[in-house]
Amino acid sequence: MSSFSNPHYMYLFGLRNGKKKLAYGASPEDALNILRIRLSEEEMADILPDEWQKINQRQLQQYAKDLG
Repeated sequence: MSSFSNPHYMYLFGLRNGKKKLAYGASPEDALNILRIRLSEEEMADILPDEWQKINQRQLQQYAKDLG
């Protein structure tokens, strides 16, 4: 099965410090699993898994200042 048949989206997850973490995946859960591969346990502990927002690439510029 091609990866093109499974669309992926960008998600912004809230962090405990008020910033946001950008992630990419087929769902918010998938995006968090991808972050678990990339980040340490301490970095993952800062992410609020229930506080997320789905965005498209065109919106990314307006959220750049919030990324942490």
